[in-house]
Amino acid sequence: MNAATERLEVAGPAGLIECAVDTPETVRGVVVLCHPHPQHGGTMDNKVVQTLARAFVQLGYRSWRFNFRGVGGSAGAWDDGRGEVDDVLAVIQAGRDAGLPLALGGFSFGAAMATRAAVRLPEAERPERLVLVGPAALNYELPAVPAGTLVIHGEADEVVPLSAVLDWARPQVLPVTVVPGVGHFFHGQLPLLKQLVVGAWH
Repeated sequence: MNAATERLEVAGPAGLIECAVDTPETVRGVVVLCHPHPQHGGTMDNKVVQTLARAFVQLGYRSWRFNFRGVGGSAGAWDDGRGEVDDVLAVIQAGRDAGLPLALGGFSFGAAMATRAAVRLPEAERPERLVLVGPAALNYELPAVPAGTLVIHGEADEVVPLSAVLDWARPQVLPVTVVPGVGHFFHGQLPLLKQLVVGAWH
């Protein structure tokens, strides 16, 4: 993301996981961010994921991005969203800092993996909050998420229709922040996306 980004590897269930860590001057929390679909070009350097990392660094969170198994320098092979949840849990384990709050976020497929990882954690270790951008509610079954989860979706999303996200959110009475006229990748609206995350984080 910038010259200060630290590149490192952590042990994962399928081998080493390639990570990028951005640390603010004063750390008040840790966030793990999950990238979009590995089979459609998704990596930890995706623009939306980098935007989320910038937002969290501004909020004082050490931001962990990582490549799912089989992507970039991460070992292993695509596992259709099963082993990928284990990858998220491994990075949480490596990045967690005792005494600091944990947040978890993701974009598209990564948002789906974040929701699944959150419910796999013991209750006492669950993230304080989730941030989900363009969650892949159409192709993946997403568990219910805690109240206070931030969901941001483009009105004109051509990959995950807004209606699919609303169908998932409705039974939970979960608010969804809809950005008018914006597609799945938030082209031209990344500064607004960053502003929405920073502004919602109290």
